[in-house]
Amino acid sequence: MKKTGFIAIVGRPNVGKSTLLNAILGEKVAIVSNKPQTTRNRITGIFTREEEQFVFVDTPGMHKPKNSLGEFMVKAADTSMREADAVVLVVDTGKEISSVEENVIDYLKRSGIPAVLALNKIDQYRREDLAEAISRYAERHDFSAFVPISARSGKNVDELLDECAKFLEESPWFFPEDMVTDQPERQIAAEIIREKILRTLNKEVPHGTAVVIEEFKDEGTLVRIRAEIFCEKASHKGIIVGKNGASLKLIGTYAREDLEKMLGVKVYLNLWVKVKENWRESARTVGNFGYREEE
Repeated sequence: MKKTGFIAIVGRPNVGKSTLLNAILGEKVAIVSNKPQTTRNRITGIFTREEEQFVFVDTPGMHKPKNSLGEFMVKAADTSMREADAVVLVVDTGKEISSVEENVIDYLKRSGIPAVLALNKIDQYRREDLAEAISRYAERHDFSAFVPISARSGKNVDELLDECAKFLEESPWFFPEDMVTDQPERQIAAEIIREKILRTLNKEVPHGTAVVIEEFKDEGTLVRIRAEIFCEKASHKGIIVGKNGASLKLIGTYAREDLEKMLGVKVYLNLWVKVKENWRESARTVGNFGYREEE
């Protein structure tokens, strides 16, 4: 009998949620960087093994929003948790419980939705730190299981899946067996480009950027992609482009490598940088750039 279920992956920014999703799927569908709030949209990852199909929803890091983009991100995370059959709360093993975890736990108590606590980055801490973290969270909530993991190395990810399997219910699958995400290729392409901006540049400039795919043309053995990178200030544009275009060229090279791996064909990538002042403050512009609530 086939089983399935929707499981929301939640937690504070930069705790390793997207890295965990990619580790489960065995390929990249969510972008990863060492900067917080990398994920902006809800990203669905589908993992099928034997008769079980897990539908994971990787959510933006939960934080106090400072602008319209932040409000969208927090609402996306909250909606994903409310619509899920179960929750995986990912925490940094070595950090104290913050207001983010407290808010999630309060919701879990009110709703009665089952949850697993995934204690991430265990390779960075001592066993004593892990024991203390489990004790801290056990006092706060009756989690279904406590699973120490390293999302980066994949350690104990199978054990986490086994715990999540207990939440699946008998039902026809929602997606084909070989499908790993419901995200359109255009959206994944935009996110991959944004990831390379985050990894190549520093400080505030990357978070003031959005990527819009203006052209995605599949010619069989070649995919032509034209993307526009929007930033908030003219000075930011200069940083993204770099001296003699060096930074933009590096971003394009890294992005093209990942895109060719994903698409399995050669990619011609054409990047342009434009200025849209304070776009994160405008709910309308945030929506125009693709950050919209799902209907």
